[in-house]
Amino acid sequence: MSKVYIPKGYQPILDLRQTELGIQYIKDFFQQNLSAELRLRRVTAPLFVLKGTGLNDDLNGVERPVSFPIKDLNDQKAEVVHSLAKWKRMILADYSIEEGYGIYTDMNAIRSDEELDNIHSLYVDQWDWEMTLAKENRNLDYLKQVVRRIYSAIKRTEYVVYERYPQLTPQLPDNIQFIHAEELLRKYPTLTPKEREDKIAKEYGAVFIMGIGGELSDGKPHDGRAPDYDDWSTPNTDGFNGLNGDIVVWNDTLGHSFEISSMGIRVDKEALLRQLKIRGQEEKKELYFHKRLIEGTLPLSIGGGIGQSRLCMFYLKKAHIGEIQASIWPDDMRQTCAQNNIPLI
Repeated sequence: MSKVYIPKGYQPILDLRQTELGIQYIKDFFQQNLSAELRLRRVTAPLFVLKGTGLNDDLNGVERPVSFPIKDLNDQKAEVVHSLAKWKRMILADYSIEEGYGIYTDMNAIRSDEELDNIHSLYVDQWDWEMTLAKENRNLDYLKQVVRRIYSAIKRTEYVVYERYPQLTPQLPDNIQFIHAEELLRKYPTLTPKEREDKIAKEYGAVFIMGIGGELSDGKPHDGRAPDYDDWSTPNTDGFNGLNGDIVVWNDTLGHSFEISSMGIRVDKEALLRQLKIRGQEEKKELYFHKRLIEGTLPLSIGGGIGQSRLCMFYLKKAHIGEIQASIWPDDMRQTCAQNNIPLI
């Protein structure tokens, strides 16, 4: 039986035509604002990369990429990307992007192992972005500064959506708050990570949860993170480990926390070697991407992904991501949604 949550008395505020126009408006406005806020230039991204290069994002390390043989390369395997976390860093090097500037791209991915529900789909679309980082900015204060700049673009977009559709009342607070995953654990020691997120998102409205991927005092990470892109093991000025995190907001429509972005300062050579050892994946040192990083031919960077369908779903107050994007859903989920005023595209 598929998992779907039906908000009590749910009725779409916008019809299908208005929704499609709203999606286009949000995507056009937000990416222009993000680009200006972070000084990013747009680049064209791959849909797939060669297997064995280390370029594909391992996510939590267990998800299987969609792969296929390439006839003209003697059936060498290609993999549909999970995200472009590592590919972007190579582009910063290859395009000689100077410090304080970066790139963004439309990333389209297929995640065949995703557990389908209101906010998870087989199809993932996000703005992947990456900035070249000066060595002196490789710290928590700079990470927070970038988070605030992204949140400004998110908040600004919410306002213009409200101007166009006054029935979509804004709900975001003026400022985003910051908390480390260890602090969150100590605050709510009896709750699961998801329940902690619900509590803190409802309290603050918008929060950046830091230190995602590293073990907390209970011996478990708040959430999974691959060892070879975000730095979750370097001590920071707050006294905890980690220079990464998730932007999480409170979603009134669904009545729970809602992750919009995963981001962070990327691993340097020392953090990469340390995290590969922690995860028992030291063999990855021989892959193309990892060799380049260890040899020092990749710049220091900060980057992340911002969910396009997630952001549209939030602004347009939709109950299911299938109201924003075309994807494949179990028959029983489609039937349940159709019976409860949730029109899946």
